[in-house]
Amino acid sequence: MPVLYFVRHGETDFNIEQRLQGQYETTLNARGRVQARECGGLLKDLFAREQRQMLDYVYVSSPLQRARETMQLVRSTLGLEPDTYEADDRLMEISYGEWEGRTLPEIHARDQQVLARREQDKWGFKPPGGECYRDVAARVAAWYATVTRDTVVVAHGGVARALMANFNILPEEEAAYADIAHGAVYVFAGGTMARYA
Repeated sequence: MPVLYFVRHGETDFNIEQRLQGQYETTLNARGRVQARECGGLLKDLFAREQRQMLDYVYVSSPLQRARETMQLVRSTLGLEPDTYEADDRLMEISYGEWEGRTLPEIHARDQQVLARREQDKWGFKPPGGECYRDVAARVAAWYATVTRDTVVVAHGGVARALMANFNILPEEEAAYADIAHGAVYVFAGGTMARYA
């Protein structure tokens, strides 16, 4: 099974404000750009430890701007052409539909019961016009089925949670709550996950 070197995009202002980004287009803030470069340094160290070259890997990103910007900074740090990588729609963040751009307190103020329903089945819950984690896991699994080489991936917290469930690292109900940090590299290999930060 190909190894995945997974990087969550760097921080955005929406992250600071705890707004649901989903597939809404946002850009990295200054701290997010630093985190992206730090991930490039972590990858450089990991590759050196494994005695492999930067070009031994495929590089693929979510098409959302915050992920693409992170990938470009990662690749620059590795000494690679920033724009020479693949993008795949199946690596997009979970869609929050009508909730995108809102905070959970704002959503609660509009419908006090909806967040309770979400907590009862976070893996299967779909916001209005959005996706559930089960949907994300299915599209991420379809993407991984096409992966033939060890790959550096820049995507989103929801994609990492899907990978954790798909690889049986955590049960679905636990994966839905997993904390996925900015500025860290997660290595998925042989049904395990290691975090480097």
